[in-house]
Parts: sequence; C-alpha cells; structure tokens
Amino acid sequence: MSKTALVEKIAEQAKLTKVDADRALKAFIAVVSESLKNGEDVPLVGFGTFSVVDRAERQGRNPKTGEVISISAKKVVKFKPGKALKDEVEG
Repeated sequence: MSKTALVEKIAEQAKLTKVDADRALKAFIAVVSESLKNGEDVPLVGFGTFSVVDRAERQGRNPKTGEVISISAKKVVKFKPGKALKDEVEG
C-alpha cells in the first residue's frame, strides 16, 4: 500500500479530509521517529512496539569477490507486533 492509498483509507475511516489525514500521518511518523531517536520505545497496545536496538559489528562477505569485510555496528529500528495484530493477520 502506498502512502497516498494509506492517507485515503485513514481519511475515509476517520471521516477526515485527505489533507487532515496526511497531516495526521506525518505527525505520527515525526513523533515516532523523534521518540526512537531519543532512545524511547513506542508501544501501541494491540498493534505492536517500535524500538531501537544496537546491532554489533560483524563480518560479512563481498558477494562479487568473496572478500571478508567488516560491517560496522549500528542502531536499527525493530518492530514487534502485538498479539491482537498477530491474531488479526493469522485470520
């Protein structure tokens, strides 16, 4: 689903204009991004939890040459779906 389609669905379900739905989606993304940047988890009960985890430095291979390379440590965003979302998707 594209962002445009998501905005349309939000507008339809929440009975908002597309402009208001787009503004709400952008605000949600900004708040979640800022919270994760500050090291805070974002739990949404029934949906899931966004969090940041540290990924350790590791060894990898260049697929072209087979040469061993070092992949540096970094922070990555993780999403753990909640039980209600899992149950809904499993159907």
